[in-house]
Amino acid sequence: MPSLEDELFPSTPGKFKIDRNHTMNRQFHRCFASTSTMFLWALFLVALTASYLSFQSFVDSGSRYFTASWGGIQWEKQIRNSAQIRRSNGKSVLVTGAAGFVGTHVSLALKKRGDGVVGIDNFNNYYDPSLKKARKSLLNNHGIFIVEGDINDARLIARLFDIVAFTHVMHLAAQAGVRYAMENPHSYVHSNIAGLVTLLEACKSANPQPSVVWASSSSVYGLNEKVPFSESDRTDQPASLYAATKKAGEEITHTYNHIYGLSITGLRFFTVYGPWGRPDMAYFSFTRNILQGKPITVYRGKNRVDLARDFTYIDDIVKGCVGSLDTSGKSTGSGGKKRGPAPYRIFNLGNTSPVTVPTLVSILERHLKVKAKRNFVDMPGNGDVPFTHANISLAQRELGYKPTTDLATGLKKFVKWYLSYYGYNHGKAVN
Repeated sequence: MPSLEDELFPSTPGKFKIDRNHTMNRQFHRCFASTSTMFLWALFLVALTASYLSFQSFVDSGSRYFTASWGGIQWEKQIRNSAQIRRSNGKSVLVTGAAGFVGTHVSLALKKRGDGVVGIDNFNNYYDPSLKKARKSLLNNHGIFIVEGDINDARLIARLFDIVAFTHVMHLAAQAGVRYAMENPHSYVHSNIAGLVTLLEACKSANPQPSVVWASSSSVYGLNEKVPFSESDRTDQPASLYAATKKAGEEITHTYNHIYGLSITGLRFFTVYGPWGRPDMAYFSFTRNILQGKPITVYRGKNRVDLARDFTYIDDIVKGCVGSLDTSGKSTGSGGKKRGPAPYRIFNLGNTSPVTVPTLVSILERHLKVKAKRNFVDMPGNGDVPFTHANISLAQRELGYKPTTDLATGLKKFVKWYLSYYGYNHGKAVN
C-alpha cells in the first residue's frame, strides 16, 4: 500500500534521483506562499465587501433622510399647533386614518368643540387617493394637521408622542373592505394587526399613557344568526379575513389592557354611510353607476332572500366615537407597567333598523331622479354576510348613544354632497 509520501511524489525510476527532503521543503514553502496569498486576497475581498455594505447603508440612510415626509422644526411646529387645546378640560387626540371617511368627520367634530387634533394617514390607493387628499384639504382648512405616514412606522409614532402628550388616541386606520381581502390578504395583516400592535406599543410606553378608542367592526359577528347582534354574542366564526383581523384586534387590545393598564374601547361599526364616504361601499358605487347609466349588481342570499344592512349615518357614528372618548376613563400604566385595572369596553354603534339593499336602491332612485338598471345575482362566497342588525342598548346606557338619522334622510344628504363634489348639474357631470 503506497504511503502518503508516495501519493504526493510519484516515482520515476532510472531517470533521476530525487532529493526527497529538498523537494518536501520546496513544496512546503510553495504551499505556504500560496496559502498566504489566498488569505490576503480573502482578507481584501472581505474588507471590500464590508466597505461596500457600509457605503450602501450610508446611501440608504441618506436617501431615507432626504426623502422622509416627516421631521424638522416646521413639521414639529405644525403638530404642536394642531394639538393645541382650546377649551377647558379639553383633550389632545391622535387620530389615525384621519384622511379616511370616519376619521375626517371625527377629527372635524373634535376640533370644532376645541380639542387638539393631530391626524396620521398613509394615503394608500385602496380607493382613489384624490378623495383622501380632498379630505386632507378640508381638515387643513380647519386647522388640523395630517402627518403622512404609516402606523407601522414605530419611529414616527414614537416621535409624535415625544412632541405631544396625547391624552387620547382615536385609532381608525385600517385596511377596510370584505371582498378585497381575497385579492390582497397581506394588507389586512399589515394594517389591522401589525399596525395595531405598533400603535399599542407606543401607547403603553408613553408617559402618561393615553386612553385608546378604536374601530372594530360588526363583521366580527360573522356567521352568527342570533339577531339583533349583541356585544355578548359569540364572535368566533368570522366569515372573512377582514372580520378575522378585527376579531384578532379585540383580543390584542384586551391583552394590552390586561398587562399594561391601557384604557381601551372597541367600537363595532355597522355599515357607515354619508358625505365624504368610501367609493367601494355599495351606496356610493350604486350612485355613480346610476348617474352614468350603468347597471348595478344587487346580491341576493339563499332562496333569493334580499340582503339587509343596519345602515348607520356618519353623524350618528361620530356621536358614538366622541361619547366613547368622553367616557373612556384613564389608563393606569406608567413606563410600560400596569399600576391598576383600567376600563376595557366594546360597543355596537348601529342604527338598529336594518334595510334591504333593494330598498336602498329605490331611495337612491328617488333622490337622483334616475331609474337604476338592476342586475340581481346570487351572493358569492366572498366573505359577505346576508344581514346585520345591531343591539345598541349598551351604547345607549353607557355612552348616551342615540342614532337620529333614518336611511332616506341620510341618503338625501349623501346625494347632495355627491352631486356637488363630482360637479353634477341636473344629473349630468359638469366638465
